[in-house]
Amino acid sequence: MEQNLVKVKVWDIPTRVFHWGMLCLLAGLWWTADAGEMEWHQILAYGLMVLIGVRLIWGFIGSDTAKFSHFVRSPKTVLNYLGKTKREGISTSLGHNPVGGYMVVTLITLICVQLGTGLFATDEIFTEGPLYGLVSSDTASWLTWLHKKNFDLILILAAVHVLAVGVHMIKGDKILGAMFSGYKKLPESKVAGVNADDLAFASVIKAVVIAAVIGALVVNYLMLPVIDML
Repeated sequence: MEQNLVKVKVWDIPTRVFHWGMLCLLAGLWWTADAGEMEWHQILAYGLMVLIGVRLIWGFIGSDTAKFSHFVRSPKTVLNYLGKTKREGISTSLGHNPVGGYMVVTLITLICVQLGTGLFATDEIFTEGPLYGLVSSDTASWLTWLHKKNFDLILILAAVHVLAVGVHMIKGDKILGAMFSGYKKLPESKVAGVNADDLAFASVIKAVVIAAVIGALVVNYLMLPVIDML
């Protein structure tokens, strides 16, 4: 028998801006590195730094579904979820499912590593990270190597993420549309026991203030010196 669907707000605007902004910036970073446009590569990296900074803070003081405490579950919970999925198939969920939560944390961690190593990296021709002079040339070379290899890992995980989204879409969990609109249509049985109306969504103004503060620091200390060289 066909179940009634309930429209539920799942994602706030800051979370959706982070998701699509990160996607666009990673694509731009890939292209600029490949094309040798290193000044623009740095500018895009600093833009991503602002996004990541906001997302990390939002993971503690933002909307319920954006908080790490909402989707980072114990390994036992993840294993139970995988077992249930194997038996019953993919089901819809409020926010990230337990496996998706681990993917989010892993991607954010790898991007932080990418941004951190980039500050010390060098192309050994024209471009150096702003903190290059604080380490030895051998250390800078190693961090540059890690910067390149880590990005390959980010691309692999991004491909896995896209594949997982495709599988969920085929199985009826319309997670892609929800990341555009912020809403998911869930069966009433899935919402039962979890009052979606009780989900708290933080003010967008709070996210704007956080972004403005982080953005001002990044622009002043990191981005402007690169812009002056364009």
